[in-house]
Amino acid sequence: MPLPPGPSVTLRGFRPADVPVVAAIVAEALHEHYDPSLYASLSAEWPEGFLLAANAHEVPVGFLLGVSQVEKEARVLMFAVERQHRAQGVGALLMANFLERCRGRGFRRVTLEVRVSNATAIRFYTRYHFSVVDLLRAYYSDGENGYQMARDLP
Repeated sequence: MPLPPGPSVTLRGFRPADVPVVAAIVAEALHEHYDPSLYASLSAEWPEGFLLAANAHEVPVGFLLGVSQVEKEARVLMFAVERQHRAQGVGALLMANFLERCRGRGFRRVTLEVRVSNATAIRFYTRYHFSVVDLLRAYYSDGENGYQMARDLP
């Protein structure tokens, strides 16, 4: 899949100074709250798997945090774009670049979890050839079910 035309953001790696902005995006978009030290520790494991989309002032407007916990497999652990930057190609830019990085590392499969109520995200992931492979009962901190989705990488 070719990379989409770039929106008015640039991609860059995670920096420790990004934690407050990333945490705010997570709280608003994902309705979750994590210990701030989590972001830096996960970034240290696979720095190239933590992509940020930043505006002209270098402020993150979206991010994708990927990890690899299973051999030859990547997992999208967190993925969110600020509300005012959605539907502008930011998510597409992040996902396309992440999948290319996964191919570059020789991964064969990518998985992720999504709230069953998040129809917009499910449609987005389907466009990238992810399919629902499992129902995760009470997966989220508020008790909502999730779907595990996965796709193979050619």
